Amino acid sequence: MPEVVPHRLPDQLLPNLRLVFVGTAASTRSAELGHYYAHPGNRFWRALHDSGITPRRYQPSEFASLIELGIGFTDLSKSGAGMDHQIAAETIDVPGFREKIEKYRPRTIAFTSKKAASLFYGRSSAAISLGRQERDESLPEIFVLPSPSGAASGSWTIEPWRELAEWIARLH
Repeated sequence: MPEVVPHRLPDQLLPNLRLVFVGTAASTRSAELGHYYAHPGNRFWRALHDSGITPRRYQPSEFASLIELGIGFTDLSKSGAGMDHQIAAETIDVPGFREKIEKYRPRTIAFTSKKAASLFYGRSSAAISLGRQERDESLPEIFVLPSPSGAASGSWTIEPWRELAEWIARLH
């Protein structure tokens, strides 16, 4: 009997994108549907539009069409699914993510949670600030956004998303 490979979200990457959103891993709902940020309680698509990053509010099923706007998607774990605390540490592939960044060279990376950023930087979430990060010339511009997950409602603010939108608007 063939081994069942867990469903995962495909990377949406092309060279020189204006912006790549990076999550920790697909939510259970996103993995089931095959769409990024698919849970109805997730604020991602609303925040994307309300902040001015996209001209209209897209639906999760339209994620692939954002490539036309210069926006891509990936996750640090391509095989795990669930809430951040449910993702097995061995499925987190920071070196693989760094290889993607070197290969595709996006102009901006936006981590969609402090957890994802903390895994990338190798330090605690408490040590990560929201918004634009200190520049490292070897990397694209990096922003850390508050998690749009409904489970993270207590720490939600649109301001870092607006800061990102202002930065992206200057890249035209």
